[in-house]
Amino acid sequence: MSAQIRESRDKSVGKGETLLEVRNLKKYFAVTEGVVRRRAIGNVKAVDGVSFTIARGEILGLVGESGCGKTTTGRCILQLETPTSGEIVFEGVNLEKLDQKAMVAWRQKIQVIFQDPYSSLNPRMKVGEILGEPMRVHRVEPNAAKRRQRIAELLTVCGLPAKFADRYPHEMSGGQRQRVGIARALCLNPDFIICDEAVSALDVSIQAQVINLLEDLREEFNLTYLFIAHDLSVVHHLCNRVAVMYLGRMVELAESDELFDNPMHPYTQALLSAVPVPDPTVEAQRSHQVPKGEVPSPINPPSGCVFHPRCPLAVDSCRAQVPEFRELKPGHWVACPRV
Repeated sequence: MSAQIRESRDKSVGKGETLLEVRNLKKYFAVTEGVVRRRAIGNVKAVDGVSFTIARGEILGLVGESGCGKTTTGRCILQLETPTSGEIVFEGVNLEKLDQKAMVAWRQKIQVIFQDPYSSLNPRMKVGEILGEPMRVHRVEPNAAKRRQRIAELLTVCGLPAKFADRYPHEMSGGQRQRVGIARALCLNPDFIICDEAVSALDVSIQAQVINLLEDLREEFNLTYLFIAHDLSVVHHLCNRVAVMYLGRMVELAESDELFDNPMHPYTQALLSAVPVPDPTVEAQRSHQVPKGEVPSPINPPSGCVFHPRCPLAVDSCRAQVPEFRELKPGHWVACPRV
C-alpha cells in the first residue's frame, strides 16, 4: 500500500471514541448424546474469553485458522448467538441486557455482509425486494416510491445499474451478488458492519473491486468494520488493527503495520511465514515456521496456553498457566510469557 493511502487510512480513524467493546466473551456449544434421553457430555469452546475494542471509523481485522472462533465472535456481536458469558457493549449499551423487542432498534445500527453471496440472498426474491424488505420491516422508508428511489441509489453506490432491481440473484455473477449483499447491509444506515469472509468466495480480480468499494463506503458513510478473514494480504491492505485468534482465544492484537513487521506470538509468526511472496527468488530463500502436530479439538482444548502443544517456545509453565494478555509495546498485546 502506498504511503499516501496508508496515511489517509490512519488519519480517518476516530481513535478517541470507542464504538464497540467486547469483554471476556465466551460461547460454548453443548455436545450431547443419546436419542430418547439426550445428555450433555461436553462443550465445544468456540470462543473462550475474547476481549477487544473497536473505535468509531476503524477497521479491525480478525484472523486465524478455520474453526478458531472468528465467525462465532461475529455472530455473538450480532446477537444471532447467545453468549455463554461476557459483555458486548455497543455505544455504551450492554446488548446482553436487552430483550428481543429492545434489540430491534439496535439491529439497524449493526449489520453483516455474509461470506457466500450464493446462499445469503433469497433466490425467490428480486434484488429490489431483497433491498426493500429491511427498509419496510424497520419502517426506515415506508413510502413505496421513495423506497424504490432509495434502492436505485444503493445499487448505484455499490457499482450496479439501477435496473438490477428487477433481476433475480441467479441472473447475476458472484461479484454482483456480493455487491447486492453490501447494498443490503447499507439499507438501514448502520454505524457498524461485520464483514464475515466477505471476499473469500470471489475471484481475485473481483476481490480487489469489493475491497476498494468497502473502503470507499467507509469514508463516505463513516462506517466501522469488523473484518473477519483468513487472507492476511487483504487484511494488511484494508485494516487499521489486526487481532489473531487461535482455538477460541486471542493471542495477539496490534496495529496492522506493527503486527506484520514485528509479529511476537509464535502462532502469528507461523501464520505470516505461510503467506506466499510473488517473487520466486525471495520465496525460495524464506524460512517457513510450520507448527508441529494438528490443531487440538475445541471440545477438549489443552490446559494452560492452548498453543503450547505446537509451540517451539513452550516450557512446563505453559502447560499449567493460561497466559496473560499483556501490552508489551504501546498498542501491541500478546498472550505469551516467552516473548
